[in-house]
Amino acid sequence: KAPGEREKSLWLIKKENDPGHSQWYIERFKQMEAEGNDLGGESRVLDAMASRGAKILDAGCGPGRVGKQLHALGHRVTGVDIDPELIEEARRVCPDATWITADLVDLPEVLGIEGDATAENGFELLVCSGNVMGFLARSTRYPVVENFYRVLAPGGRAVVGYGSGPGRDYSFEQFLADARQAGFNVDATYSTWDLRPFTEDSEYLVAVLSRAK
Repeated sequence: KAPGEREKSLWLIKKENDPGHSQWYIERFKQMEAEGNDLGGESRVLDAMASRGAKILDAGCGPGRVGKQLHALGHRVTGVDIDPELIEEARRVCPDATWITADLVDLPEVLGIEGDATAENGFELLVCSGNVMGFLARSTRYPVVENFYRVLAPGGRAVVGYGSGPGRDYSFEQFLADARQAGFNVDATYSTWDLRPFTEDSEYLVAVLSRAK
């Protein structure tokens, strides 16, 4: 990359190498849904944590799979994703939620939040699932974690889930260290969206983080 240029995410690099990747991703989840797979794990966890009609941010929302479920449960959902094709699909499946094409590195600016969010402009909950953290460019990881903290209202919580599959080198240990450095409390860690215990052998992390009141 050129000096001063932002490092590209692994997702954007994947798209450059395979222009059909986003459509493949959209179709993959449509197929899973059609086959009757349970795709509601994330939204059930967030709904259980939320007050009714909560303001929820879906960070790295993809084609709106989680956001549309949370919207259907009565929450006020804003989804942000770097991929315009995925945002277009999210708008199609759930036109009444707010969907924004943007890099998570620019999250506070995109949401109009200066400094740390307040009770008025911040989010009660943030969800980041679907391996978004594993696709971030290395130099943007900590800034994104910091942004998650900044956009939450005081007392707000973030639930971040991602796997440690091939090509993803953001270790769980490093992510949790980054979260603490950004100001988060790490309230709980699980290995699945049905909240099974996290162990040192776990290949997936679901971390519940909170911002102090």
